[in-house]
Amino acid sequence: MKIAVLSDGAWGTALAMTLIDNGHKMVMYGPFPEYLAEMREKRENVRFLPGVRLPDALEFEPDIARAVDGAELLVLATPTQYLRSVLANLKPHFDPQKHLLLDVAKGIEVGSWLLIHEMVEEVLGPNRYAVLSGPSHAEEVSRRIPTAVVAASRNPEDARFVQKLFINDNFRVYTGSDVVGVELGGALKNVMAIAAGIIDGMKLGDNPKAALMTRGISEMGRLGELLGGSAQTFSGLSGIGDLIVTCTSGHSRNRHVGEELGRGKKLPEILQEMGMVVAEGVTTAQGAYTLARRVGAETPIIDEIHAILYHGRDVPTAVRNLMSRSAKPEL
Repeated sequence: MKIAVLSDGAWGTALAMTLIDNGHKMVMYGPFPEYLAEMREKRENVRFLPGVRLPDALEFEPDIARAVDGAELLVLATPTQYLRSVLANLKPHFDPQKHLLLDVAKGIEVGSWLLIHEMVEEVLGPNRYAVLSGPSHAEEVSRRIPTAVVAASRNPEDARFVQKLFINDNFRVYTGSDVVGVELGGALKNVMAIAAGIIDGMKLGDNPKAALMTRGISEMGRLGELLGGSAQTFSGLSGIGDLIVTCTSGHSRNRHVGEELGRGKKLPEILQEMGMVVAEGVTTAQGAYTLARRVGAETPIIDEIHAILYHGRDVPTAVRNLMSRSAKPEL
């Protein structure tokens, strides 16, 4: 079938390659026609996924109406903070009876503090929606390295439909129904990855990183449950699975931000050096902090990362604050 990926980034590109492997007709939409033309000519996403040859079957389309015409699945791969504008462009051409939406971005919208499924419904109205998440770096998926993810939808048939489209010998897809939990797992782990990077940048060793990841998944589950997700979801691929890979991998943009903070660099300098590469955890920290205050969740790690990023708290003070909290039982 025809499938449209709405983004020219690394993750959308890697998933398009997976779907081409499975025999589908893939069209990539991006907001910059000149960059799409460059990818078409070079058969490489030089900016976001360098060194990976793009299949000849991958088509590029700068007109969103033509991109989605005849497509049955629309893959929402645009970074969260830019997604609303893409959805607004999509709206005149969106048919809720024909189009299934699949979100693969991870984050919380700044200002509205909406999760992605909430933003999509606000812009497009009632729709068929699923989310795909899990421990899956684009750099590895594009090279067909074995990967496992989860596809969640409130409609079990839609979750199984996505599973059938994507699954192959290199890309294993499980199904679920907890859209809120899967979305939050993918978003909140990026904040924890900044914290893990700080530990690496300070060269503190393995003990604090293991403690951070363990207490981090507990914090994610606690907040996720108060926001309507299932705590059990955070024990799965979109929770602990994604947390592990993002906190430990050299591919992780969020861990990179933390590592540079741990070495003493300031956030504006770090983001300037990254250019157009997006580290979602920076904005997600704002959303997570705001939502935690709204529902009364105890989120000490998120609070300290938020203070480092937005209130100038120095890193050693944040570490000291976490280690000097009052004694309490683990569970």
